[in-house]
Amino acid sequence: MAPEGDDKWGLAANAVRRPSSTMDDKRPFIAVYIMANQPLGTLYVGVTNSLLRRVHEHREGLFPGFTRTYGLKRLVWYEPHELMIGAISREKTLKRYPREWKLNLIGRDNPNWDDLYPDLTREEPVVWKWDHVRD
Repeated sequence: MAPEGDDKWGLAANAVRRPSSTMDDKRPFIAVYIMANQPLGTLYVGVTNSLLRRVHEHREGLFPGFTRTYGLKRLVWYEPHELMIGAISREKTLKRYPREWKLNLIGRDNPNWDDLYPDLTREEPVVWKWDHVRD
């Protein structure tokens, strides 16, 4: 049995799995996200099946639209999802939120309004805890 706080595979409860740093990574990373141009600035709520790819597209201004027009290049909040249907539902809910609620959501999870994209593209090892070693 795994120690308290660990899952059955020995992954520490506080372990963070980081996506690969390559933009052509084929693994899906379904997420709802918020882009901004500055702290407390203009906001964009989106949903994607590939967070790394989509944020890269926003940052580089690869497609015309709201984020390119207003220079929204800072990923300030995201929420991973297992299934696209749940992510789409959450995106629709967030888009109906008043601006103040979105600001509170970002402020709660990212009080300094840091750009979260660099951390997503940095590969870091998964932290494993084993309650015993098998031969």
